[in-house]
Amino acid sequence: MVFGLGIAGNAVARALVSRGIEPVLADDEPDPAHDALAAELGASLSISPDLGTLSGLVKNVDFVMSAPGVPESHPLFAIAKDLGREMLSEIELAYRWEQQRIGGPRAMIGITGTDGKTTTTLLAAAMIRESGRRVAAVGNTETPLIAALDEDVDAFVVECSSFRLALTREFRVEAGAWLNLAPDHLDWHHDIESYRASKARIWAAATARDVAVAPSADPTIVADARNTRARVVTFGFDANDDYAFIDGRLLADGAEIIGADGMPRSLPHDITNSLAAAATVLESGTGSHAGVAAALATFRPSHHRIEFVLESGGVAWYDDSKATSPHAVATALRAFPSIVLIAGGRNKGLDLAGIAQVGTSVKAVVGIGESGEEVVFHFAGRCPSALATSMGQAVALAGSFARAGDVVLLSPGCTSFDWYRNYEERGRDFVRQVREFVGGHQ
Repeated sequence: MVFGLGIAGNAVARALVSRGIEPVLADDEPDPAHDALAAELGASLSISPDLGTLSGLVKNVDFVMSAPGVPESHPLFAIAKDLGREMLSEIELAYRWEQQRIGGPRAMIGITGTDGKTTTTLLAAAMIRESGRRVAAVGNTETPLIAALDEDVDAFVVECSSFRLALTREFRVEAGAWLNLAPDHLDWHHDIESYRASKARIWAAATARDVAVAPSADPTIVADARNTRARVVTFGFDANDDYAFIDGRLLADGAEIIGADGMPRSLPHDITNSLAAAATVLESGTGSHAGVAAALATFRPSHHRIEFVLESGGVAWYDDSKATSPHAVATALRAFPSIVLIAGGRNKGLDLAGIAQVGTSVKAVVGIGESGEEVVFHFAGRCPSALATSMGQAVALAGSFARAGDVVLLSPGCTSFDWYRNYEERGRDFVRQVREFVGGHQ
């Protein structure tokens, strides 16, 4: 059974059929795309099955693959457990198939963490590519791992979300980096302990030949790494780190990789992401020192990640729409000395007070979306604030607070699903509204 027919579920269903396996399709929400997929594959489709129907479906299949968007509180999990049906994530199934590949499995490294996964995954892939090897960046990206198995590549860099890791058993990477940890996705996991345990599964199947890459800034993650069979290397700003940032230089075991002044952007989180990516690539042998340096000299993060929009009248505007947790906002707030913050949206069950606790650089705040009032509440007495009912109004209010030398930063700390379909749409609207606002005030 494939339950949940988004990007990952669609890819799994197609991969099953291509290998002669008959999928049973199901989803909680009707969608013409689901009907089209079922018709194309000649597969049965159940929409919004009640408990009895769902139990019957699960009973008649060999295993269950739930899409990343299906939370562990969904009845599917309990039903599968009661009926003794193994549940697999997309990366687990893909990994098992890759181990059976004629010619042997290809190199695989993994990246997980609360924030920075996508950037670090793409950066590690760039390092491998610059080293002259073919690579695919997969997993929690636009391309699921299972959809890339037939590609002609030498290695995979897998972005491992907690959703995908939660249902892994055999999944193993030669080098796995756990970047950081903060409360997130508590609308999917039962609690923070479940979230943490899922992240830790990146090293659960590690052997003595594998490498666990851990941040020295979080001793609890380092401790988790040392409790595995993997060899542990650390990264961070400490001279004792295996991959360290010292005196403006990124070092690997004491040897300089590149100076920060040679990178297109070198904010603190850019440095740690770069060190983690370098560690996974060099320690796994999937890339060279020269390839790592070449990638760091040219790599730019994807859109909506503390992305510069424009500067006018001494005020710089930045789009950080990808920041959907307080931890991600905290990262952005540490990047600038004086900020007018636009934050809010649909909360994921997280405590937004954390934004204000690290917000000493925030001179004013504009709340947006369903959580706008909550954001403003946490900044009460700390700085001026206002509520906006649209992104255009938010930009105008932020512009009224900003003065030369300030940064206006959209860093919501929440999902976008109250006003938008995704964070990309939210970021694009912000950029459009900023350009209109600035153009009208030249």
